[in-house]
Amino acid sequence: MSWTLPKLIPRSAPILLLVLTLAAAAGFAGVSHLVARFTANQQARGRKLFARGLAAAGVARYDDAIAAFRAALTCDPTNSQYQLSLARALRDSNDPRRLDEAESYLIALWQRSPQDAAVNLALARVAAHRGSIEDATRYYHNAMYGVWNSDPDTNRNKARIELIQFLLKKGAPANAESELMALATSLPPDPESHLQAAQLFEQAQDHPGALAQYREVLHLDPANSAALAGAGQAAYSSGNYGTAQRYLEAAVNANPQDANSRQLLATADLILRTNPFHSHISDAERNRRITAAFTQAEKRLTECSQQTSANLNAQPASPLSSLQSRWTAAKPDLARLHSPAETDLPDSIMDVVFQIEQQTSTACGQPQGLDLALLLISQKREVASQ
Repeated sequence: MSWTLPKLIPRSAPILLLVLTLAAAAGFAGVSHLVARFTANQQARGRKLFARGLAAAGVARYDDAIAAFRAALTCDPTNSQYQLSLARALRDSNDPRRLDEAESYLIALWQRSPQDAAVNLALARVAAHRGSIEDATRYYHNAMYGVWNSDPDTNRNKARIELIQFLLKKGAPANAESELMALATSLPPDPESHLQAAQLFEQAQDHPGALAQYREVLHLDPANSAALAGAGQAAYSSGNYGTAQRYLEAAVNANPQDANSRQLLATADLILRTNPFHSHISDAERNRRITAAFTQAEKRLTECSQQTSANLNAQPASPLSSLQSRWTAAKPDLARLHSPAETDLPDSIMDVVFQIEQQTSTACGQPQGLDLALLLISQKREVASQ
């Protein structure tokens, strides 16, 4: 049988169209397969580069991390995780010239998903690098109230703590105070969280707030030596020396090597033994304490004048010689302390003592022993008297 070319060519138009359609479909399928394989290979390469970038960033090799993340983005240009990681590496490289680029990536991500907590947190850290309290606070708040992929309560508290630390570092304790109050109401019932909060309150010079948090720790873990010492120091700094004494005694018993608590305890004990304004002592004991304080003040004044080579009898009068004159003029009043009619005399005599202790601490430095006790009583008289 003999076959010729014309016999192989379909003569029907529908059949010809079908053949061409099948051929085109096969071609498209082949191309799609090649494109899919190329895309899959690029994505796989991107994942390897991304993992390499994460490893480099984890050991602070930010130049290597940046290069790896950039390469990963060329493989998968729309991958938001790669963009976020590149922005973080640019930011953490501590090169101010890279902050703008980091911010540009983050702003693009934020515009696509303004509720993304991770993106807002990254923007907050860029603002913190720049020292902008306003921008950092805004983005930290966005992060706190944004959408977290996992463990939102823990992540919100971490973001708030980071904001508090930034505000304290920038010297904005008033701003930090409001954040601390919010943090205190959202902490989980575990000792470490309350201990960290207490230490932040201390940094903000909010000693009552710190004491409240230390007490929360001790409620959960009564033997926590760090909380015992912290509570003692917070009470001491507040001038609540009776409370300080109880916590500091417990702290020293729990940790005999705690030299700071031991020193604070010695001063608190001395204050409680010598404060003439304590509400639960007899008149005789009050008078004895006033006399001892008055004698000690004159001794401190003499030592300070010798240290500064000041003449206590100089004319015209110097600040120290004026104090000496006031002390000398008040000395006869000691004999009248026992008189019931002299109700203002204890205050008058102790005013002289307190002025001597305050001015000599300025002229001659921080005192020790009884002088330190008297100085602290003068600074926190109302609280110390309770």
